[in-house]
Amino acid sequence: MDSTTSELPTRTPLRATASNGLKIVVVGGFGVGKTTMVRAVSEIRPLSTEEVMTQAGATVDVNNGAYAKTTTTVAFDFGRISLDEQMVLYLFGAPGQERFWFLWDSLFAGTLGAVVLVDTRRLADSWYAIDRLEHHGTPFIVARNNFEPPVHDLSAVRGALDLSPDVPLIDCDARNRDSAKQVLITLVNHLYALSTARENTP
Repeated sequence: MDSTTSELPTRTPLRATASNGLKIVVVGGFGVGKTTMVRAVSEIRPLSTEEVMTQAGATVDVNNGAYAKTTTTVAFDFGRISLDEQMVLYLFGAPGQERFWFLWDSLFAGTLGAVVLVDTRRLADSWYAIDRLEHHGTPFIVARNNFEPPVHDLSAVRGALDLSPDVPLIDCDARNRDSAKQVLITLVNHLYALSTARENTP
């Protein structure tokens, strides 16, 4: 058993008092760290649909900027976090390859909000995710995953992605549980602020 597997959480039963489920989706380009984030933050051993990348798919799943990647998500990742005695957060990681984008609309159904995970080495890979979320009217934040030290400041990233000023943009390390949690907290705070603003609108 490798170190990554041994660090995965054990099976944690859902509280009998849980009565409210919230759904969040993590989207982004191929190899930006979506599976890694779900694994880092889930309180249960996450469901993963990763498969080994083969030579046959070398021209399809182009891993520019993520050359060490040897597996790829072919459906979705799933994790769970208990927020309190009644509320449970269900976390879905969407596949990043273009050939699986047809799954995204189904994953967005019933979604409270989304995290767009970006890699500054391949910012253009994030445009489709942002476009689809805006099309669906799904609130989202953007998290820059720093697998490597960033070479651009966040203002440059915001400009490159043409983000609205009211869309939160933060740094994270998808491998780190506390950092991944902070991303979700930022999203929940953003959703709360949007809800409050709607309630206060005459």
